[in-house]
Amino acid sequence: MHKILLVEDNLSLAESISDYLTMEGFTVGTEPDGAQAEQRILSEQPDLIILDLMLPGKDGLSICRDIRAHYSGMILMFTAKESEIDNIVGLELGADDYLIKPVNPRLLLAKIKSLLRRESTPAVTTAYSPSELRQFPGLTLCTQQRQVTLRGIPVPLTTMEFDLLDLLSAHPGTILEREFIARSILGREYDGLDRSIDTVISQLRKKLGDNAKEPGLIKTVRGKGYIFVPGGLDQR
Repeated sequence: MHKILLVEDNLSLAESISDYLTMEGFTVGTEPDGAQAEQRILSEQPDLIILDLMLPGKDGLSICRDIRAHYSGMILMFTAKESEIDNIVGLELGADDYLIKPVNPRLLLAKIKSLLRRESTPAVTTAYSPSELRQFPGLTLCTQQRQVTLRGIPVPLTTMEFDLLDLLSAHPGTILEREFIARSILGREYDGLDRSIDTVISQLRKKLGDNAKEPGLIKTVRGKGYIFVPGGLDQR
């Protein structure tokens, strides 16, 4: 049974969400105070956090930034703002997805199930089969351990960053359309406005040393999507 911590100061909303998710089979805890949330997250280590952006004591973005290095579960941000900058900043700080209020219970449930499917990590092994170890010039992905090394140096990636790199590198030299990426990574249809994928691509390029202006590893194909170029890092 998956454990969820809902960090939300709107008590009536928190109660309704908690009741709904409990009926769906989850164990749900609630926390209305941002200042207390960080300690609870790190001590309880729930499978998933639903984290409101605006909280008393400490805001959701600050909590997300401060816990990400010490919390391996999934983070779903709540925001009441339509402004995309809040959503983009949340993803850059390590959130795995976001949902704009008012909350649609069925959409919330779908997002939670999608994130928890991505969270599952196979047990660590000491031997790698070819399908588990994906090697390119300067870059290695161990899909079994969900680890990435850049010229022998480990690169810490968020869940969404790894999933996207994993997807792209599994189809080297092939243009992956945004619609396909959205369905595969986000578990939803691409609406033409969602910038989540673009933001994660930008973060991947930074972490992998791929030039943002003239990328060699993950190239943008205007009007279509992205393409992973094996050896693109060493061509620079």
